[in-house]
Amino acid sequence: MNVVTVSTTPFTGQKPGTSGLRKKVKVFAQPGYLENFVQSIFDNLSGQAGKTLVLGGDGRYFNDVAIQTILRMAAAAGFGRVMVGQGGILSTPAASAVIRKHGAFGGIILSASHNSGGPDGDFGIKYNLANGGPANETFTEAVYARTQSIGAYHYVDAPDVDLGALGETALGGMTVQVVDPVADYAELLETLFDFERIAELLARPEFRMRFDAMHAVTGPYAKAILERRLGAPAGTVANGTPLPDFGGGHPDPNPVYAADLVAALADPRSGLSFGAASDGDGDRNMIVGRDFVVSPSDSLAVLAANHACVPAYAGGLAGVARSMPTSCAVDRVAQSLGIPCFETPTGWKFFGNLLDAGKVTLCGEESAGTGSNHVREKDGLWAVLFWLNILAARNEPVARIVRGHWQAFGRNVYSRHDYEGIETARADRLFAELRGKLAALPGTEVAGQRIETADDFAYTDPVDGSRSEKQGVRILLEGGSRVVFRLSGTGTEGATLRVYLERYVADAALHEVPTQTALAPLVALAEKIADIAAITGRHEPDVIS
Repeated sequence: MNVVTVSTTPFTGQKPGTSGLRKKVKVFAQPGYLENFVQSIFDNLSGQAGKTLVLGGDGRYFNDVAIQTILRMAAAAGFGRVMVGQGGILSTPAASAVIRKHGAFGGIILSASHNSGGPDGDFGIKYNLANGGPANETFTEAVYARTQSIGAYHYVDAPDVDLGALGETALGGMTVQVVDPVADYAELLETLFDFERIAELLARPEFRMRFDAMHAVTGPYAKAILERRLGAPAGTVANGTPLPDFGGGHPDPNPVYAADLVAALADPRSGLSFGAASDGDGDRNMIVGRDFVVSPSDSLAVLAANHACVPAYAGGLAGVARSMPTSCAVDRVAQSLGIPCFETPTGWKFFGNLLDAGKVTLCGEESAGTGSNHVREKDGLWAVLFWLNILAARNEPVARIVRGHWQAFGRNVYSRHDYEGIETARADRLFAELRGKLAALPGTEVAGQRIETADDFAYTDPVDGSRSEKQGVRILLEGGSRVVFRLSGTGTEGATLRVYLERYVADAALHEVPTQTALAPLVALAEKIADIAAITGRHEPDVIS
């Protein structure tokens, strides 16, 4: 085995965000850039000699190049085996499932999630631990520190591995095992849901669904499970072939980027009863009924309230968890069930300890991510199957189920306003000034809304005691309404300001008030408190979801 050592110098800015390192493809393509980061991961591992690493990605541009580089470096790092998805494809939840099933040492997932792809698009990389979940902040901080002092990286001099054929290949002293990317994941999902009941639903002549894979990684998974295993008609999965540039689209399952799906469900001529979509790496989801889009926060709450419909969860939930910006709808369900509800910072890694400790069963984020203790990542197709299982068990349409939920628990009217690509200095100034106002806000009235408390959210992990500070500014109002300000950690250019708006409405007579109309007073409050227009120059958000 010929190990080559290459001298290198650090790159600035290789600090992982909420879900790994994400940059433009052109940044990753710089000589040594990917290698420096991967070597920094490997330099922070111990005990990997002879062990198994799982590797795969969402098929975006640069995925194939990166995998060959990582394979050579993994051999030099002493791994005994790398399990890689055929064609380099492995969805994020499937990677977690493979890590857990095969007792792998860890995994490397290549994705920039819902960000755009192609030569001018984004790329990303993250390391997952042996539990199948994203590395914790302690590990990612150590990786970042190493990127700032790294002086060399190592790889085995060997030809590319054929990723198109299943089977094993030797690379230096390491075995590369090309695996079916769908098999283990599909097998796991079949243990959770009532597949026969779902198949009966899909066979009904009056029930038609469409799953928009957005030319991203879930296409092969959805075709295998929905069409071949569950018997949905061919063509149920739209845009099902993963493409390096996602067909020129933006693989983010929301009403803006999946507008065609929303329009189809709103058109009675389509004959569609149910629609769903997933994102670039398969961990997010959107649920759509006839002329009705389910918000991610409501979706989490409905899943929790209807857990008894699904075999894997019929015995009860240990608890639930949500990210802090996610609406409090699931909190009300947890209270009714007599189970704990944990509020964590944004980032799926914060759910890992709770899941491993058995404190929660379901968890979710407002950014279209929901999941359970079956893996340690959010899982888009899992959420779709959960909804199908509920629909099959209750024999009611999506809109009736959600409206019935509002009747029982009240409605948490919710929206997120995104201001993208803000100059970093302006974003930092906005938050510095906002934090400076917090102490004086409680007890005051702004834009007709009385503020009860205001703080900068901090989280102490109830399992290991670790502390995370400055996780988002919260303005809590009388009556249960909230405004939350947070800078996103998933973008690649400038800063994205996210403003989360939530109003609790108990009165059923007001449940049908349009979302943005109901939230208009909170929009005014957010602008007045944070001076968004004055500081950023933005008078309207770029995306409303």
